Amino acid sequence: MSQDPALHEPALQDSALHEQEHAELRPKGRGIQEELQSGPDTSPSTADPSQDEEVEEIAATVPRGTLVLAATPIGNMFDASQRLKSLIEHADIVAAEDTRRLYDLANRLHLHVGGSVISYHDHNERDKADDILDQVESGACVLVVSDAGMPTINDPGLAVVRRAIERGLAVTCAPGPSAVLDALAISGLPTDRFCYEGFLPRRHAERVQHLRMLQSEQRTMVFYETLHRIADSIDDVMDAFGPQRRMALCRELTKHYEQIRRGTVQEIRQSIIDDPPRGEMVLVIEGASEDEAIAAAPSSLSVEDLAVLAIDRALEDGIRIKDAIAVIAQEHPLPDGSLPNRKQIYAAVLELKS
Repeated sequence: MSQDPALHEPALQDSALHEQEHAELRPKGRGIQEELQSGPDTSPSTADPSQDEEVEEIAATVPRGTLVLAATPIGNMFDASQRLKSLIEHADIVAAEDTRRLYDLANRLHLHVGGSVISYHDHNERDKADDILDQVESGACVLVVSDAGMPTINDPGLAVVRRAIERGLAVTCAPGPSAVLDALAISGLPTDRFCYEGFLPRRHAERVQHLRMLQSEQRTMVFYETLHRIADSIDDVMDAFGPQRRMALCRELTKHYEQIRRGTVQEIRQSIIDDPPRGEMVLVIEGASEDEAIAAAPSSLSVEDLAVLAIDRALEDGIRIKDAIAVIAQEHPLPDGSLPNRKQIYAAVLELKS
């Protein structure tokens, strides 16, 4: 299950024990519907105008009949917004990627989870989407949180958002910590245009093809990567973009041991050899220059065009036609990043020679 890259505190191993330890966090507070329906205690002995203001503030922060996505800290608890805290305490339902992490977060922030808590993760999000939205339709405020960062960004949430839109229900967002934006902002690379590419593919061949598709990308690119793949991925980045492309490797974002390594791809590769990083990390890579983008633009040449180029290359360089075809195929990848079929080019060469 993908998460916003930052090392987290270990989840409690015994769920039952954890539930018992945090029993005091369960609905001692009140959800927004109960808060609004009952209102403040207005008996002569306790009437206080400030309580009316508090209920109004809660109503504005925790909207009824709305699905709310909220960003949680990616490493530093002090990054939790006041709005997130209010939502945790007053939302009618909290749909959490890991309920243990939710209660742990609430405990560390000294909060009471005021509403019902349900588990909502990659494996059940489609099945639970309509059940959650039935509650929204009935007037509940439903808060969706992931383990770290913003739901839907490499985390659960997209299915319920799409379904809410289809059903015409209100969806809003309580913004907050984001490893993508944090890394981009402190990378020192252009931020006016950028693209987020998520985790690089696990398999070497798929990763190479994916990076090849981005060779003409002129925007700054942001990727997530893990410890056990980082060295291989940087090698593939160097092959795709060249050793002199600028980049930043960001790890432990917002935490005490936050580290940002900036330099060329080659320099970052050497730093990984000299001092292997730990944990999940964010890679920010400079986009292609205009000349690089033109040179790397996907080929729109036909097989026959490639055959002509191969024949010319064989004659100019004095090499075998099969070797020339291999060179031409490498120089002219298809729009999806894959290489042209060399057998088809060879067949076209034979056709031209006949």
